[in-house]
Amino acid sequence: MDDKIKFEIEFSIHASPQLLFQYISTPSGLSEWFSDNVNSRGELFTFIWDGSEEKAKLLSKKSGERVKFRWLNDEEDTTSYFEIKIQVDEITKDVSLIVTDFAEEDEVDEAKMLWDNQISSLKQVLGSA
Repeated sequence: MDDKIKFEIEFSIHASPQLLFQYISTPSGLSEWFSDNVNSRGELFTFIWDGSEEKAKLLSKKSGERVKFRWLNDEEDTTSYFEIKIQVDEITKDVSLIVTDFAEEDEVDEAKMLWDNQISSLKQVLGSA
C-alpha cells in the first residue's frame, strides 16, 4: 500500500472560536455540516451519509482549539488522521480553520475539493458564507 500524503488547507471563517468549536467537536455540531448524522459513544464517533456509516476514533481534543480523528476503516494505516484546528490571528483577530488530512497521491485534489464543499456547508450553517 502506498503511503498517504499529508495536506493542509486553511479556510477563513467569520465566527467566534467558541461557536466554531461546538460545530467541529460535538455530534450535533458535526451533523449540521459534516455528515447527515453523527453519533458518539465516548471516543467513538459514527458518521452517517446517505445510509452508509464510517466510524472514527477521537484521538485528541483541546477545548476551543482543535479536534483530531482517525477513520477506523484504515486499520493498516495508523499514521493518517484528520484534524480540524481553529486559529485566531493575534493582531487582526481573524479566525481560520486549518484542516489537516491524508489522501492517496492521486486523490489529494479530490480530498481538498471535498473539504472545500464541507467547509462551505459549515459557513452556510454559521451564516458566514
